[in-house]
Amino acid sequence: MRAADREQFILEEAVRFFAEHGFEGQTRELAKRMGITHSAIYRHFPSKESLIERVYEHIYLSRWSPTWAPLIRDRSLTLEARLTRFYLEYVERVFDHDWVRIFVFSGLRSFDITKRYLVIVRDEIIRPACEELRRELGIDLPAGTELTERELEMAWGLHGRIFYLAIRRFVYLTPTPERLDDIVRDAVRIHLAGAKTLAGAADRPWDTLGSPP
Repeated sequence: MRAADREQFILEEAVRFFAEHGFEGQTRELAKRMGITHSAIYRHFPSKESLIERVYEHIYLSRWSPTWAPLIRDRSLTLEARLTRFYLEYVERVFDHDWVRIFVFSGLRSFDITKRYLVIVRDEIIRPACEELRRELGIDLPAGTELTERELEMAWGLHGRIFYLAIRRFVYLTPTPERLDDIVRDAVRIHLAGAKTLAGAADRPWDTLGSPP
C-alpha cells in the first residue's frame, strides 16, 4: 500500500474507532483493529493529538459548505427560505453516525473539536441569522448594535432543536422520522413565528432596541 493510501486508511479507521470508543480509545487498540503495528500509525501521525486533528479536518471541516454563510445573508430570498435551505442541506451533510458521535465524545472530553466547530456555527450562521431576523422584523438599529443574549439563544434554540434529532438517532439510538424535510420546515416556521410574536410583545427580546413596526 502506498504511503498516502495507508495514511488515508488509518484516518478513516480512526474516525470509526473514535466514533465507537470515544477519544479514550487507545491507538494500540486502533492498530490491532487494523492489523498493523502500533508504530505504523506514528509513521504517519506523530501523536494521538495530531491524529485527532486530522479527524477534525476530515469529518468536520470537509463537510462545512462555503456556500452556507453567503446563503444566510442572501436577501434575494426570504429569511424562511434561507434558513430552510440551510438546515435541509445541514441535515443532509452532518446527520451521520460517526460525525455525531465524535462531536458528542469531544464535548465530554478535553479535546476542543466541539468548541472549535461551534465557533464556526456561531460566526457563520447564528449571528448572521439574528441580524437578518432584525431586518426581517423591521427593527432599525445603528450599525454595530450588539445582539442580545435572548436573540442569540433563540437562534441556538432552532439549531439545537434540529440537531437533537441527530442525538436521538445516533446517540440515544431511538426512532426518528426517516425523512426530516417537513420537520425542518416546521421548526423554521415555528422559530420565525415565535420571534415575530415576541417582537410585538411588551416583554419582547429587543426591548432595549426600539419598537418594531
